[in-house]
Amino acid sequence: MTSRPFNFAAGPAMLPEAVLSRAADEMLNWHGSGMSVMEMTHRGAVYLSLFEKVMADFRRLLNLPSHYKILFMQGGATAQNALLPLNLLGANRKADYVNTGHWSTKSVNEARQYGDIHLAATAESTAGTPHSHPFTFIPPISDWKVRPDSSYLHICGNETIGGVEFWQWPDMKALGAPDVPLIVDMSSHILSRPIDVTRFALAYGGVQKNLGIAGLTFVVLDEALIRDRVKAPLPGCPTVFDFRKVMENDSMFNTPPTYAIYLTGLVLEWISAQGGVEVLGQRNQEKAELLYSALDASSFYQTRVERSARSFMNVPFYLPDDRLYESFLKGGQERGLINLKGHKAVGGLRASIYNAMPIEGVRALCAWLAEFEKEHA
Repeated sequence: MTSRPFNFAAGPAMLPEAVLSRAADEMLNWHGSGMSVMEMTHRGAVYLSLFEKVMADFRRLLNLPSHYKILFMQGGATAQNALLPLNLLGANRKADYVNTGHWSTKSVNEARQYGDIHLAATAESTAGTPHSHPFTFIPPISDWKVRPDSSYLHICGNETIGGVEFWQWPDMKALGAPDVPLIVDMSSHILSRPIDVTRFALAYGGVQKNLGIAGLTFVVLDEALIRDRVKAPLPGCPTVFDFRKVMENDSMFNTPPTYAIYLTGLVLEWISAQGGVEVLGQRNQEKAELLYSALDASSFYQTRVERSARSFMNVPFYLPDDRLYESFLKGGQERGLINLKGHKAVGGLRASIYNAMPIEGVRALCAWLAEFEKEHA
């Protein structure tokens, strides 16, 4: 192992060092093919064998039944904010969204270009709640107002910027909308803990946080959603972004991001080698509890997210004086703790502790928290 800094970036995020080393070793000649993966035709037998294994490994780790399909696409999860309504709104062009933060807001605003978008619930306002800051909690599911004739209900499973994560999934029948499919953005917590993806009609996300590098998006869906329920996209949907065409062509309708898929395959193999999603879930819980305990034990640092909605992937926190941020970040970097600056939308600090972050990195951060507080409290 080399001496590398602990990278707390929210995405693109750190990769397991074993994955980087293996990619370097295989860069010029993948498995005796005489080619780099970067040079391979996506329709050749060599690349197809790689691709099929990645798909199989992803399906196994997600524990998917056969009627769930995996699509690999381009454009990132942000592009999916448009592709979802284009593919799923159907004739009535109605969809419901729950707004729990920055990425939910972007999803809502994009979808509004294509149809009648209703907020089933929102955490944008703190009126009538015990919270001091917006987007630091999940509105009680029992209070959600979902239209029973909506084409789908969309939620963001983990808000990367605000540090809010769903730990309970809505029961659509209990909400009076048993026929409304649930759609979940899982960009930042996919395979971070065991999650029954069959609770959702569709889950999607970018891979550059827990699964690989920027440039690749996954869509996991119940094929009945686009085979039986919504049989055609809205007029004007580009053919290359039609989920049905992508599914029919096994994600090969156009040239896929071949190298990003290869690296995702290496990450999936690494997850399996660690003991699978269950083991990673236990590690991620240990890391998160260690960091939150350090922050909670302090009167110097401030966390704002309701405890029941705290993310195990992204931990935002704040200092008591804005003049201290520069010295905190500089001192952290000197100690090998990089990319701790909070997103510009909310400020403060943020530690993203995805699958690849070892617990040693969290311990080093906790030590710096204690040292900095001692110096400045």
